[in-house]
Amino acid sequence: MRWKEIFRQIHLIGNQSLFIIVLSVSFAAMVTILESSFHMKLLIQNDSLVPGFAAMLIFKELGAVITALLLTSRVGAGMTAEIGTMKITEQIDALKMLGIDPFKYLVIPRWVAMILSALFLTLIANIICLICAMLVSQFYLGLTQGLFLAAMNRFLHFEDLLQACSKAICFGAVIPLISCFWGFRCESGAEGVGRATTNSVVSSSIAIILIDFVLSSVFS
Repeated sequence: MRWKEIFRQIHLIGNQSLFIIVLSVSFAAMVTILESSFHMKLLIQNDSLVPGFAAMLIFKELGAVITALLLTSRVGAGMTAEIGTMKITEQIDALKMLGIDPFKYLVIPRWVAMILSALFLTLIANIICLICAMLVSQFYLGLTQGLFLAAMNRFLHFEDLLQACSKAICFGAVIPLISCFWGFRCESGAEGVGRATTNSVVSSSIAIILIDFVLSSVFS
């Protein structure tokens, strides 16, 4: 285990992705609260259940999925471009000539770092989402923080935390594998790097959605 490289990748993946993930999930949480309140008022003329439903949706779906998709577009594409450039410049062939396994040398540190980063970023995203949802509920719906926390406590359980963590780990495991796969298959030239990067982002996004569906079905 190349721990120095793993910590470097954690910094690149986690620390540098934190701001964009927090910004995105904050607005996603606020939109969720506003839309849920509008439709509940329209259908049953009562939005007292909005905090509970929104908290459950945020914790089970929004936090993990949005974080994974943002990591795919920001980090996964970079991994593909980096390894693809190493391939077309014959750096990977040089590693093989030195008796170094490119998969162990290049993929494993990124794989471990992505799993750990995705897990912690998902937990942070969920916390930020709940705080934003609570603030919107207080200032827009007129619900106090105590009422929001009580509704959240009634709808959320410890199993939901395990579900969010499981999704984060699975998403974090699949993103670098797909990204590095397309990097190793990169063709020569700038067009080849661009095509590999596009295939990487599309494949990872589809895999995340499919894995989310499967895990949601299993936990349900």
